[in-house]
Amino acid sequence: MFIPIANPLLERMIAHRKQRARKAKRMAATHTPDHVRMIHPFHAVLLAGALPLFLGALLADWAYSATYEVQWTNFASWLIAGGLVFAGFALLWSIVDLLRRSAARRAGWIGVLLLAAVFVFGFINALVHAKDAWAAMPAGLILSLIVAVLAVAAIWAGFARFGRKGIT
Repeated sequence: MFIPIANPLLERMIAHRKQRARKAKRMAATHTPDHVRMIHPFHAVLLAGALPLFLGALLADWAYSATYEVQWTNFASWLIAGGLVFAGFALLWSIVDLLRRSAARRAGWIGVLLLAAVFVFGFINALVHAKDAWAAMPAGLILSLIVAVLAVAAIWAGFARFGRKGIT
């Protein structure tokens, strides 16, 4: 037969655990609807993947202007083509994401416009690089610089709208 013995320390420990359990339940019930919206990892890869390719094209154009080796313009052409693939899919993703949101929450249109500018100027840059190496310079170098700067701005604007409270 079990005879309970009164132990004040044990009773205080049990009461404290029950109080903590009630407090934890109250805290879990006070969830606020403001949450931080995170960027989808694949969208982040598409958004950031174009920058190293466009920067590589800029460096290849700069190397061509310093050495006049024709192969540098070939490298730049391929890097621009790869950057256009990434920028095109990132632009498509951003447009779909913008259209899916309600009118009150459409805050990402600047990033979409910058991505569109990157794609248009990158396409023009690809057409310039399709010419002969001598004919592609200095317009190719200037366009590569413009595209790289626009890509940095588009990535900045694309990532800036995520990670803040209130943006859903």
